[in-house]
Amino acid sequence: MRAYTKEQCEEWLQERKRALPVNPGYRLEYGADDRRLAYRTRWIAENLPYRQPVLLWITEWGIWSSSENWHLYNLLRKSHGEHRLLAEAPGHLFLDYETADLASFLQVSIMNGWGGYLLTAADYLNAFFSHDEYMDFYPENSGLLAEVRDALK
Repeated sequence: MRAYTKEQCEEWLQERKRALPVNPGYRLEYGADDRRLAYRTRWIAENLPYRQPVLLWITEWGIWSSSENWHLYNLLRKSHGEHRLLAEAPGHLFLDYETADLASFLQVSIMNGWGGYLLTAADYLNAFFSHDEYMDFYPENSGLLAEVRDALK
């Protein structure tokens, strides 16, 4: 995992001639204490990236401060040698072999009541997760959504 500043996240998108996704094709609602959260975040980490890098960009935090476990999140970052604060480097670039790390960071982010984007290098399927406990999926084509619905319902 490599931590990116907001500017580096924007550059990552620009290098790929992309913008943040719009017009979601499917919404998954969840609770931060949902027992299926570990399964869902693991499935997302293993299936959305298509064995290519993925950028987890946290854009919302501090909204539900009583739900945030900063200690756990900072331990995850420090385990990757990253000591900057989330506000200094809100992006997390995961390489193809870091699916377990991506799943852990995504799960902790959701449990903390944060929001952000999961932007895949393949750009077949991207996602936005909200502090309001839902995740929107943005497919390249609508055929990809059936697999997501079946796996995450």
